[in-house]
Amino acid sequence: MPDGNENENGEMVSPKHADDIFEEFKEHSVAEFFTKNKQMLGFSGKLRSLTTVIHEYVTNSLDACEEAGILPDLTVKITELPEEHMLVKVSDNGPGIPKSHIGRALGQMLSGTKFHRYMQQRGQQGIGATGCTMFAQLTSGKPIHVRSSTGNGMIYECNVSVNVKTNAPLISDVTEYEGDFRGLEVTAEFADVKYDRSEYSPLEYLKRTAIANPHAEIYFVDPAGKKVRFPRVSQMLPDRPHEVQPHPLGVEPHVLYEMMRISPARKVGSFLTSELARVTPSKVDELKVVMPDFDFDQPPQNITWNDARRLVNAFKKIKWVAPSADGLRSIGNEQIDVALRSLLKPEYLSVRSRPPKVYSGGVPFIVEAAIAYGGSAGKHTESGISTEIMRFANRSPLLFDAGGCAVAKAVRAVDWKRYEIRDFDNAPITVFVNFVSAFVPYTGAGKQSISSEPEVFDEIKFAVMDVARDVQRYLSGKVREERKEAKRKAIMRYIHQLAVDLPLLANTGTSEELEKKLTAVVFTRFKAEEAEENEEHKTREIMIEESESEAGETAENKIEFDEEDM
Repeated sequence: MPDGNENENGEMVSPKHADDIFEEFKEHSVAEFFTKNKQMLGFSGKLRSLTTVIHEYVTNSLDACEEAGILPDLTVKITELPEEHMLVKVSDNGPGIPKSHIGRALGQMLSGTKFHRYMQQRGQQGIGATGCTMFAQLTSGKPIHVRSSTGNGMIYECNVSVNVKTNAPLISDVTEYEGDFRGLEVTAEFADVKYDRSEYSPLEYLKRTAIANPHAEIYFVDPAGKKVRFPRVSQMLPDRPHEVQPHPLGVEPHVLYEMMRISPARKVGSFLTSELARVTPSKVDELKVVMPDFDFDQPPQNITWNDARRLVNAFKKIKWVAPSADGLRSIGNEQIDVALRSLLKPEYLSVRSRPPKVYSGGVPFIVEAAIAYGGSAGKHTESGISTEIMRFANRSPLLFDAGGCAVAKAVRAVDWKRYEIRDFDNAPITVFVNFVSAFVPYTGAGKQSISSEPEVFDEIKFAVMDVARDVQRYLSGKVREERKEAKRKAIMRYIHQLAVDLPLLANTGTSEELEKKLTAVVFTRFKAEEAEENEEHKTREIMIEESESEAGETAENKIEFDEEDM
């Protein structure tokens, strides 16, 4: 082998031995990874970073309150500090965090109550709150301050930071004392953040949070000291979602393999019936027919990854009862209606919750959609009014990354001209979409954009088309009534004048009598024309609904579910 090679400067460079190269081989913790990739958590750009902080703390507070059965009272305060630093304080009236768990909950990546549970929640990964702690110490060099009480009469305060090398929490300045406070209060200082009142601001985020969570009371103080209250408009606490088991059609080989490795079941057959949804002994018998050479009586711990892959492939060859949607909790038509009417005061509003569907073969989800027209709907700026698309996932607003989001794409894929909306981008309209699932297919760890899974995209589009039809009926009726009223007024002016002039010309009869007869003739004709117009309008509506129904059947989930035992 040659002793070296020439570089671009003509110099001879000796090759390195692999041992020399791998002297730099090191392990890194997940926290250390995110210190260099904080944009993946949503900390990119000063405005977005501040809104992301508010998002993470508010979603955690709402989840905690609801799981404890407490109507949420949240206070968010942002204070401007010297050197363009911001102090953020978020407090709630929830169950608090036990002092033994504060460090891991707020200072350790991938720790929490959510990541390992098949359950609908706003947070999913166990990253967000710790990401805020890490962002605070990266930009201000300071830990966060925590005050917590579980309502036992004792209040616990401490500072929390993250050891990024080990992904371990660091607790300092601990105090404990008596008091009647219950809940959690987090105070953190940040640099590289900015506050304004744009459509991406913390204020807009809280406004949309109030719309999707009408049971929450939110109090906000901005850096200028301006106070905004989003009042609770519903006393109804959402039903607590249930933890569900994975469906055979939604589980992947590596997940099944890991589940089997730690399962207490003694046989593969009993593991399947006890730890996967919709698996009955009869379904295991069907699997045995599909896999005659597989031992379903062996311990699940003996299963190899390849065995798990074979099982997953076998799952796809038999029919299953559709995944249960019992673990999903939508906002509900009535609650959305109340919230949107309270904040937007629209001229017209239509709300619709669609039946549950599944994506990726076995992950259930629900889409809720609404369209508000007129009033304060749409974006109102100095340059005029434009359409507003409000995106939500499990009641949490999605303000950023709209371009790659399934919601925005599906809304814009609708042919709005068919629904009497000729200029969609500049219409006085707010389109509301909430995606509900135990597993929201986010496109990144920042949780601001939903992946365009085919079933997800189609279902969002059909939900929006449902409410668009209602808006179309309203707008069509409004235009027809305005046109009829203008026509009536114009003709009535002529009738009155004819009724006055004709008796004078004919030298007989009275204007009052003639005006009554002319009016009767005209209105008889009006009624006939209105009947014809209504019939034509109904025909057009039927044609639209039929074409949409055909499109829905074409895009419907191709997986056939077994209807037995449903």
